[in-house]
Amino acid sequence: MSRIGKQEINIPEGVEAKWDQEVLLIKGPKGELQRMIPKKIGLEIGETIKLKCEDSAFWGLYRSLIFNMVSGVSQGFEKRLQIVGVGYKAEVKENKLIMGLGYSHSVIMEIPQGLSVKVEGDIIAVSGINKELVGQFSANIKKQRKPDPYKGKGIRYEGEFIKLKPGKKAGTEA
Repeated sequence: MSRIGKQEINIPEGVEAKWDQEVLLIKGPKGELQRMIPKKIGLEIGETIKLKCEDSAFWGLYRSLIFNMVSGVSQGFEKRLQIVGVGYKAEVKENKLIMGLGYSHSVIMEIPQGLSVKVEGDIIAVSGINKELVGQFSANIKKQRKPDPYKGKGIRYEGEFIKLKPGKKAGTEA
């Protein structure tokens, strides 16, 4: 039995949930999200959402996914990345994130629909209502220039600590 799957999901004020045996639709003040729900999983929607499931490995997974949908349409999600390095910069033009990361060319990334990206100095803020999309796009940005283990230059999540490796020693004494 899944401990997570047993927990009910509270529906905050201003959020509506509708289920038609295949698709769960959640509407809120920030937008709307929908997801296909397998037939093995049943939902009971009232003031809370309760999952009914017998012997399914996806019980806790779908409870977490539905909880993230409810949180997203009511509060939204945000990931903040920090650019560390001399000459490294980022800017948003139209629907593209343009980054100068020390390569001979600029790195241009198309911003997916449903996300908003803001650049404030050396911080890139990715926000949206879909937690999966926010996390995946943030990971794709970080992948463009992973933090260097010797100098610490690159793109990292805000507050992430990079343990630096010691460099080569100048010489050894005999």
